[in-house]
Amino acid sequence: MVNIVLFEPEIPANTGNIGRTCVAAGARLHLIEPLGFSLSEKALKRAGMDYWSSLDVTTYIDYQDFLDRNPGAKIYMATTKAEKIYTEVAYEPDCYIMFGKESAGIPEEILVQNKDNCVRIPMIGDIRSLNLGNSVAIALYEALRQNGFSGMETKGKLHRLSW
Repeated sequence: MVNIVLFEPEIPANTGNIGRTCVAAGARLHLIEPLGFSLSEKALKRAGMDYWSSLDVTTYIDYQDFLDRNPGAKIYMATTKAEKIYTEVAYEPDCYIMFGKESAGIPEEILVQNKDNCVRIPMIGDIRSLNLGNSVAIALYEALRQNGFSGMETKGKLHRLSW
């Protein structure tokens, strides 16, 4: 199971959307505090719709708590500062993909300690970053694709007609 890690997320709607994506993808969500919102906030639940109760989510008091409770975790860090593109790594089925807070990303002190595991999503020009929910979806589904979409429904079904 792929793990998505949000380092100090600030916007409840983004986290709710990411939670919904994690449920659809069979991924776990890890939230590193401080959060910029309460987990009981309406915007979080609205974005996560009725999927939030099905989400496998764990919170941590800080980055060190996350590391202590997940010893030996293979962590990829998504950042606009990375030299490697997110498709250039081989994601393990139980890897962790970390994303930073919306206003500042993952602190550079953490990035420099993990240079070989930093990945970026290519963008054109002077765009500062993509929306956090979009970035998570891009990287998560690449990891799932590389692992053959294990356990996922890969064939669509029509509601009224048949193919």
